[in-house]
Amino acid sequence: MKLPIFCPSCEHSLNVSQMKCDYCNTDVNGNYDLPLYLKLSREEQEFILQFFLSSGSIKEMAKQAQLSYPTMRNKMDDLINKIQEMAKA
Repeated sequence: MKLPIFCPSCEHSLNVSQMKCDYCNTDVNGNYDLPLYLKLSREEQEFILQFFLSSGSIKEMAKQAQLSYPTMRNKMDDLINKIQEMAKA
């Protein structure tokens, strides 16, 4: 099941408020921000994972996705800009 990151009612970002240890049943309650990575869409998370698994080679990613290098580079630049904007907020 995918972790929801936006409120289904108003579409604002959700925060984590409770976690539970399945081993000892300890509950941790609070109001915690989601890590930046989890605020990205599943597609964006997959893109970052593929970048990592291709040893950081955009050329290799483009080859695997059957896209041109400039197209893959533009996708990378768009994601970098989005992450930089999220980090500022």
